[in-house]
Amino acid sequence: MSQAFDVVVIGAGPGGYIAAIRAAQLGFKVACIDEWKNAAGGPAPGGTCTNVGCIPSKALLQSSEHFEHANHHFADHGISTGKVTMDVAKMVGRKDTVVKQNNDGILYLFKKNKVTFFHGRGSFVAAAEGGYQVKVAGAAEEVITGKQVVIATGSNARALPGVPFDEENILSNDGALRIGAVPKKLALIGSGVIGLEMGSVWRRLGAEVTILEGLPTFLGAVDEQIAKEAKKAFDKQGLKIELGVKVGEIKTGKKGVNVAYTNAKGEAVSLDADKLIVSIGRVPNTIGLNAEAVGLQLDERGAIVVDGDCKTNLPGVWAVGDVVRGPMLAHKAEEEGVAVAERIAGQHGHVNFNTIPWVIYTSPEIAWVGRTEQQLKADGVAYKAGTFPFLANGRARALGDTTGMVKFLADAKTDEILGVHIVGPMASELISEAVVAMEFKASAEDIARICHAHPSLSEATKEAALAVDKRTLNF
Repeated sequence: MSQAFDVVVIGAGPGGYIAAIRAAQLGFKVACIDEWKNAAGGPAPGGTCTNVGCIPSKALLQSSEHFEHANHHFADHGISTGKVTMDVAKMVGRKDTVVKQNNDGILYLFKKNKVTFFHGRGSFVAAAEGGYQVKVAGAAEEVITGKQVVIATGSNARALPGVPFDEENILSNDGALRIGAVPKKLALIGSGVIGLEMGSVWRRLGAEVTILEGLPTFLGAVDEQIAKEAKKAFDKQGLKIELGVKVGEIKTGKKGVNVAYTNAKGEAVSLDADKLIVSIGRVPNTIGLNAEAVGLQLDERGAIVVDGDCKTNLPGVWAVGDVVRGPMLAHKAEEEGVAVAERIAGQHGHVNFNTIPWVIYTSPEIAWVGRTEQQLKADGVAYKAGTFPFLANGRARALGDTTGMVKFLADAKTDEILGVHIVGPMASELISEAVVAMEFKASAEDIARICHAHPSLSEATKEAALAVDKRTLNF
């Protein structure tokens, strides 16, 4: 007789494992199925984010940033180091250790919260009385049943048409995180989050990096003023970013990769590189889910169709994270996972898409929440803007990192904060204040009136709020 559960979660990425834990906290008998494996073949819960995404990329970014500081900035602080070298194998090994610590942490949380974990691929078998049968294809195949099923199967890297990933020369985010030596020349297609972060890692370590972007504008989803400031910083660092290109034939050989493309001027260019990272977006991961067995509705992209509460077309089946509509962000998936668990329990789960923060962990970091200035103009919204540069912030000067600014956008009549955009040091941490403020519908005046510690980077947030009313105190 198969094991029966109140809730079965398929996928243990940020959306899945959080949904499982919250459901268990609410008193349900919960199972979570996940097929990720570590190098030894053991379970590696955490999904793309933990294994080949958010966590390992931040580990490499941190290591490469230390290396860059030692080579180029320590002398400013009176620190002499002599020649600094990078052991890439050790750097990658540290990254792997960080990943395993997160994998083990999730397994511990499952045990702590009495979530039954199944290591294998989860897929639908059929509808059952009062629920669904779900097959676990692992070391030993078995079928379990769940009254409620939460699908959190994440996403996969999108490949260029006719150019599959071989993870040796043509790399997805997975292969990009396993490069064993600093390439002399590195090419990237796509100037989004992955392209900029991975390009930054290897540029710091000495690679000549060229990023090819098909769109004519840089970071089109980012506030234009902030994107221009970031582009200036990346240009200064030596990241070569070409916009408006049309990629043609890609050839691989013993010496690496050749990319033929047409640049924005219409000129034909041939680019040779040791490695090519393709980061042109991600696609929902529903392959192998056997959705047709139960009549689960998918859209033309392969994403699971859900309503505003993450309900699918099937009673008792929910879906969260990258496999549904909305931004493909780990923290969005987590919030949906919590909300779905609470909705199953009859509570009122809450996810506000308007206050989901976005972050690019380059140097300078880029973070934002809410609408951009160009969006407000397009929507015909009357607004006020205020900016404050880190150049005028005492803590930023002490850190030796004064690149960038904080920008506030507020309603012209009510002063309600409509968007906050930051490019500069620790933007990923500073944006949280703006998220809280917007969630509680605060005004720019509210932030301007709050006492911020001195000296701190957060003072730039207060000053930008003051700038909305044209009354900055330190600029």
